[in-house]
Amino acid sequence: MSEHSPATSDALVGELRKLIEQTRGRVAQTVNSELVWLYWQVGRRLSEEVLGDERAAYGQQVVAEVARALSADFGRGFDKSSLYRMMRFAEHFPDPEIVAALRPQLSWTHLREIITINDPLKRHFYTELCRIERWSTRTLKDKMNGMLFERTAIAKQPDAVIAQTLDALSAEGKMTPELVFRDPYVLDFLKLPRDFSEDQMEAAILRELETFLLELGTGFSFVARQKRMSIGADDFYLDLLFFHRPLRALVAIELKLGRFDARDKGQMELYLRWLERYERQPHENPPLGLILCADKNEEQVELLELNRGSLRVASYLSELPPRALLERKLSESIAYARARKQGEHATFDREVIDREDLALTGNVQDIPKRTPTIDAEEDTP
Repeated sequence: MSEHSPATSDALVGELRKLIEQTRGRVAQTVNSELVWLYWQVGRRLSEEVLGDERAAYGQQVVAEVARALSADFGRGFDKSSLYRMMRFAEHFPDPEIVAALRPQLSWTHLREIITINDPLKRHFYTELCRIERWSTRTLKDKMNGMLFERTAIAKQPDAVIAQTLDALSAEGKMTPELVFRDPYVLDFLKLPRDFSEDQMEAAILRELETFLLELGTGFSFVARQKRMSIGADDFYLDLLFFHRPLRALVAIELKLGRFDARDKGQMELYLRWLERYERQPHENPPLGLILCADKNEEQVELLELNRGSLRVASYLSELPPRALLERKLSESIAYARARKQGEHATFDREVIDREDLALTGNVQDIPKRTPTIDAEEDTP
């Protein structure tokens, strides 16, 4: 009779535990995929029945009767509110091929959040980013509540450009700077004092690096702080250097306490040229630059055409403003940018928007903080 050491038994248990967990994960994914497909079919069939009759009262009666019958047989997952969610799902995602592609990747709890978005482009944005970056449901909620779409550069593009970019992301997994860079960045988690210095801000970012990376977005990896660049007889120091894997490019970040100045552009261009020559690897794309300022100085940014290309300028918020003010500011900025791109006369008061930039320092913290979490998915419709 052979004897086994405790180490051997522990290794065997560990191997079997891993096997069980992997199988459970695949089973859960399969169950979720089938539930999503079931809910879509139920929603489509109900919609066909209800839309086949123009009487609103008839539709409500049908849904109520079906809910009573199915709830009696299968429980609360098929009550009236759940059935209406399934109908909304089928309405927003009418193509069965798209649903078939999404269902192995997004859970029903993901889709329940996404179908609450009325704007088709915004809904497409969150669907694709959630799928590509593998957000948990809680992360998706935080991104939506934090107005990620409105803060992403793509939101300021014309609708046709947004649709084209998201279609490319869906079909090819092609990530672009417009989907990566944001404005503003919300850095309330740094808990900076009122009169902070650039050094304090930089140190706080490194202290809270994990949360800062979450605000930057998926795909960023930290490379260096105060990257030294020797150019001739002079030494220059870049505040922060990152690498973005989907873009396959170095990302240089400069922190500015005050208002953006046109001279900041020349400094960043020098850094990007140095990185291009001495740091870029053969398989990488050209480096990108991001200047983070307390005040973006929209007019200079527009004249210098820094809202596209390899160099971007964005503002940051060291405190969360009242949500209503942030929503209004983002809405005005998006409308203003789209009007400029379409060659229309922008009727927005630039001075008023600049004043609101300065006002975005309220203390009402009603946007959820983005903290790393793992949430348990549930499959109740």
